[in-house]
Amino acid sequence: MDLTLIIVLVIALALFFDFTNGFHDTANAMATPIATGAMRPKVAVALAAILNLVGAFLSTEVAKTISGGIINEGPGGVLISPELIFAGLVGAIVWNMVTWLYGLPSSSSHALFGGLIGAAIVGAGIGSVNFFVVLEKVVLPAVIAPFTAGVVAYAATKLAYRITRRYDGRPDGRGGFRYGQIFSSSLVALAHGTNDAQKTMGVITLLLISANLLPAGSGPPFWVVVSCALAIAIGTYSGGWRIIRTLGRGLTEVKPAQGFAAETSTAATILASSHLGFALSTTQVASGSVIGSGLGRRGSSVRWGTAGRIAIGWVLTLPSAAIVGAVAALIASLGPVGIAVDTIVGIAVVTFIFWRSRRNQVSSANAVAPVQGQSDVAASGRVVKIKKVKPLKRDRDRRESA
Repeated sequence: MDLTLIIVLVIALALFFDFTNGFHDTANAMATPIATGAMRPKVAVALAAILNLVGAFLSTEVAKTISGGIINEGPGGVLISPELIFAGLVGAIVWNMVTWLYGLPSSSSHALFGGLIGAAIVGAGIGSVNFFVVLEKVVLPAVIAPFTAGVVAYAATKLAYRITRRYDGRPDGRGGFRYGQIFSSSLVALAHGTNDAQKTMGVITLLLISANLLPAGSGPPFWVVVSCALAIAIGTYSGGWRIIRTLGRGLTEVKPAQGFAAETSTAATILASSHLGFALSTTQVASGSVIGSGLGRRGSSVRWGTAGRIAIGWVLTLPSAAIVGAVAALIASLGPVGIAVDTIVGIAVVTFIFWRSRRNQVSSANAVAPVQGQSDVAASGRVVKIKKVKPLKRDRDRRESA
């Protein structure tokens, strides 16, 4: 197949993956503020889209990790071809769509890494993958980051309820945290743009390096940054309501104070990881934060069955996407016919999943049950231990004289 044609095809596929990443991960920032009523659903996703767009321009460290770290270089350049990158993207997109259909907040990042690794091993051998970088920049952060975010969210939730004890038992006692959620969820959306949009930038840069259109070690060109920023922003605006339902209500009942704590913990973890060049899964961090905040509020309960399903999705994502990417690479090795077969099968799978999703459609209207009045906030006083306070002497004398 003509090199120019395959490059155009891979860039188009990469941008479509970026789009799926956007709607797959909208929930990371906006599930909790939608669940607590801090923002209306459509306003929330619009704000997330804008901030994802802005965040994509703030850093390129993660992009450099993908374009110059995971795949090794050999005497003739990087040990992966445009056809193999194409196959890896097929694996990532298929897994993203499957987990979206079932409302599982799996990692779009690990789907991408898995697809690329599987395709590279099939097409260029196991030596084409730098497993030390994969371990250091991908696997270890995947284990450490959700736990860290969960611990921070747990402590922050405890602290939030402790410093607002004077509101215990009062209606709407902690509703002010709703306003804080607008800021904290916006910070998560901005952080998501700085981390996840870069992954597609890294893939396109890797493609250009493999085609000898850029020297090894190059960062993403400006047009790549702009196109990836727009793709993830458009995907974010489209919603991703199935996963918003899982994170907003499926793990725990979220109150404004704990939602604020979870979002702040998520944003801090992601921003720190982006600065260090860790290709972190924002989905895993957000899920860990929500679980931590649920454990931090007395009287709340975490639905461990749902948490277990999410954890299984985390474990399966990288190897499953790698298997699909490897199969796609085997087919792509047949030449232009193989690329055509991969394209047709990929389009068929995505189309089927979209058709299947309409049988049980989830939208902004039914993703999260609407908050009725302020009852959810008023109830927060009943989940914190309220100490009985002795009446003042003046109040006691007034009652006795009456």
